[in-house]
Amino acid sequence: MMNHLSQKFAWPKEFLWGSATAAAQIEGAGHSYGKEDSVWDAFARKQGAIAGGENLEVAVDHYHRYREDVQLMRELGLDSYRFSTSWARVVPGGRTVNPEGLDFYSRLVDELLENGILPWLTLYHWDLPQALEERGGWTNRETSYKFLEYAEAVHEKLGDRVKHWTTFNEPLCSSLIGYAAGEHAPGRQEPQAALAAVHHQHLAHGLATARLRELGAEHIGITLNLTNAVPNNPGDPVDLEAARRVDALWNRMYLDPVLRGSYPEDLLEDVRGLGLAEVIEAGDLEIISQPIDFLGVNHYHDDNVSGHPLPAGQPQPVVPTDSPKSSPFVGSEYVTFPARDLPRTAMGWEVNPEGLRVLLNRLNRDYANLPSLYITENGASYTDTVTEAGTVEDPEREEYILNHLDAVARAIADGVDVRGYFVWSLLDNFEWAWGYAKRFGIIHVDYQTQVRTIKNSGKAYAGLIAANRTMA
Repeated sequence: MMNHLSQKFAWPKEFLWGSATAAAQIEGAGHSYGKEDSVWDAFARKQGAIAGGENLEVAVDHYHRYREDVQLMRELGLDSYRFSTSWARVVPGGRTVNPEGLDFYSRLVDELLENGILPWLTLYHWDLPQALEERGGWTNRETSYKFLEYAEAVHEKLGDRVKHWTTFNEPLCSSLIGYAAGEHAPGRQEPQAALAAVHHQHLAHGLATARLRELGAEHIGITLNLTNAVPNNPGDPVDLEAARRVDALWNRMYLDPVLRGSYPEDLLEDVRGLGLAEVIEAGDLEIISQPIDFLGVNHYHDDNVSGHPLPAGQPQPVVPTDSPKSSPFVGSEYVTFPARDLPRTAMGWEVNPEGLRVLLNRLNRDYANLPSLYITENGASYTDTVTEAGTVEDPEREEYILNHLDAVARAIADGVDVRGYFVWSLLDNFEWAWGYAKRFGIIHVDYQTQVRTIKNSGKAYAGLIAANRTMA
């Protein structure tokens, strides 16, 4: 392995080392113990929606194996575990609270605390109750208030022990990719619906943030997946314009309402006539821009952007299924993403660790009221095999993680207030539209036997955590 800055860097004393998962991807027990359909359960029944025709019914059975999984976290030396609660389990059908569902999360939190692991809870990681989708889902303003009720129910049960609350994970994916591109649940291809979903998720975030604060929650934030929109030719006005548009849709449409209390003017112009302005009611932006205590940054790759058609000879995009999809870039559907001469993961994503440092510095520069930052997801999918000796050797993932941690270390040295890193993912799992075809875990899961094996990347991560504790 290469010599890494992250292995000798003087990390801040209170820096949090963690790993992350999502309820729908790992829990299983898909229709047990009171849980009903989420939009992902319904989406998985659509012909051709999920690679291999897979579903979330069993996933990696974390619901029944959570104690084993917490012991693996302890073995890795994690300070914190970022998990999500399932709205479809806690308030099935969006109707009344399911005590059995909340009891599961209560047991999980107790198990984490007994093992010295800080619970980091996310309220929404894309699993809207399907019954609410049938009433319009996130296009319906009422869903924002249903989310508030759900947040109150989770806090009432867990608020005495959980101190870190994330309202939404990557709202971009459950709005633009779910309602415009059709690749994620609910699988709609309606640009206007996607923009309404963006705003109503923002409103839900603001409502929940204010209420959680009233209820005594200590640390409240949101997690956004952010990119660098890099113009393919920085001397070409067409590429510069395309990059500006992607930055508006992918970054500033989420950052600005939360941190500045306004949508970017250029974005509003880009999507004029697609209904965003019409769903913004008086007072909404004041609610949305409640102060937050942290911003979670999810980052896997940056984006090389052009306003020209792709040249011949470009690598074909890696897609989960051949079902029809639309562009998620509402109002800017013409933008393209020419390949650069960079390594790629099994998802076809470019590997450019320095992009994470660039992004963190940009946030620090552009937002005067930026709260503390946590890298809440960063990781990579590669093809893994278990050797005859029972090990999983994944040098590419190990290098990916350490190289990105080098970038975080450099950003901290630059003066950016980054306070933690959560590798994605703790476990191989249901990878959304990819089903079980792509593995991101630092722990390998045999999907037939549910046997868990810590990969070499997980061991390297554990070694870095242990060495940091020794230095501290």
